Amino acid sequence: MAHRHEVIVVGAGGAGLATALYAAREGANVAVVSKLYPTRSHTGAAQGGIGAALGNVEEDHWEWHMFDTVKGGDYLTDQDAAEVFAKEVIEAVIELEHMGLPFDRLPNGKIAQRRFGGHTKDWGKAPVHRAAHAADRTGHMILQTLYQQCVKHNITFYNEFHVTDVIIEDGVAKGLVAYELATGELHLFEAKAIVIASGGFGRIYKVTSNAYTLTGDLQAILYRKGLPLEDMEFYQFHPTGLYPLGILLTEGARGEGGILRNALGERFMERYAPTIKDLAPRDLVSRAMYLEVREGRGVGPKKDHVLLDLTHLPPEVIEKKLPDITEFSRIYLGVDPLKEPVPVMPTAHYAMGGIPTTLWGQVIRDENNTVVPGLYAAGEAACVSLHGANRLGTNSLGDLVVFGRRAGIHAARFAKDADYHELTEAHLGESRERIERIKNSRGKERVAALRAELQQTMMDHASVFRTGELLKKQVEILKELMDRYKHIAIDDKGEAYNTELVEALELGYLLEVSEALVHSALNRTESRGAHAREDYPERDDQNWLKHTLAYKVEDGKVAFRYKPVVLGRFEPKARTY
Repeated sequence: MAHRHEVIVVGAGGAGLATALYAAREGANVAVVSKLYPTRSHTGAAQGGIGAALGNVEEDHWEWHMFDTVKGGDYLTDQDAAEVFAKEVIEAVIELEHMGLPFDRLPNGKIAQRRFGGHTKDWGKAPVHRAAHAADRTGHMILQTLYQQCVKHNITFYNEFHVTDVIIEDGVAKGLVAYELATGELHLFEAKAIVIASGGFGRIYKVTSNAYTLTGDLQAILYRKGLPLEDMEFYQFHPTGLYPLGILLTEGARGEGGILRNALGERFMERYAPTIKDLAPRDLVSRAMYLEVREGRGVGPKKDHVLLDLTHLPPEVIEKKLPDITEFSRIYLGVDPLKEPVPVMPTAHYAMGGIPTTLWGQVIRDENNTVVPGLYAAGEAACVSLHGANRLGTNSLGDLVVFGRRAGIHAARFAKDADYHELTEAHLGESRERIERIKNSRGKERVAALRAELQQTMMDHASVFRTGELLKKQVEILKELMDRYKHIAIDDKGEAYNTELVEALELGYLLEVSEALVHSALNRTESRGAHAREDYPERDDQNWLKHTLAYKVEDGKVAFRYKPVVLGRFEPKARTY
């Protein structure tokens, strides 16, 4: 089957829907190809808020938001991206409100805002109320609002289609191949512009807040094709995952006054970030939690977690402003946050790195910012390097609206003057071959077993704390897993709804992105943001104030190039809170 649309967006989360909507508003014929029904996309799990310097509760300025973003990113953030973002996210929030997003309100009718980790006023002097929120379901509301708008603009949706190939010939993006889950058919999509908005890859880790679908499919597909992935070593662990499940409890809980405590009942963040304590950026809080446990102050029979204490807050604050997380801890752990502290530990949450792009979402192929015509990326799949080495809370929801909008507008304008590329049956060959190989394999390896091994070893060797020795070990493990992956076999040989086949394909993607991450982490001999090397504890601006571009050479072999960080009004200095 062949389909033709001027702009095709891959992924129907917040970034994909924002891209599709703004491209359609520019007059383009737009389609969205998604492996999920749109409102099941993972943006729906984002809880706490979308940060914008609206100044509704107290004085705030976009310059302060920009500063926090750059400092939070440990000065690896491109400052032109941070400036564009801090200015445009204000408009974006107001636009979402005009589309009907039901934000919480202040008594004067304006959008309510809460405090959030790493967001400050007056260049870091004190926490600020910046996160606009709809209870603790902000992502869910953004997703619903954007989806309704897309339906209104008659955008075509191909739901439960798994993209298996992006067709790039002579350096130009020409179309896609996708596998339709319901029929097992391969479809060809011709497009003038393609936007990748397929989300992250938290499923490389055992404990993660990410849905089962977040397997880095498109990062891996482009990486295999010789395009680079940028800054993959920077992977964020969110401090408050429900222990031991990893389900997220929003930072908004600390924004509302929640406190982290160790086994002695101490508010330990006072030691690590005396000024903003529990509202320090996520990488600092996650490391502090690990150190408390490591030094023997962990809670429980195994002393392997800490507690998030909300018991001192008024019950109506918890029930009204944090209804979802209250329910989560009651349902999954049988713990009532009104009466007792909730067990938490860091959970793999967000990729700062990804497919490198310009400020307009154009995918670039090298350190000279050479654009791949017709190819765009936005949201967590992309790396504009807004987040640098560590993303601030709320900046992901802001990122997907701001840079989704930019990618959509640019892609639609590009498509106006571009032509379709004729594609043929032959373009399905590679995808068909891969699928047939898995279906007909007589190997002995099982997908679930390999995946479990990958997730456990990534957790052990490449998570919150890293050393050269552990990362080298993981490089070898990944090589071995990739070899074994060639011998996987599946039992379901059917055409319709073959989820076993899909999981086998996804395991391949997980292995590729893990390879890029681990090699990049081993290569960067410093600690910065979420990348903490115990054998290189200091940040090294002399040698490492630069972005990493990782290129796949062959399995287990990665080449690196570097691209300068875009500096601006904020000089890199030590990061204290």
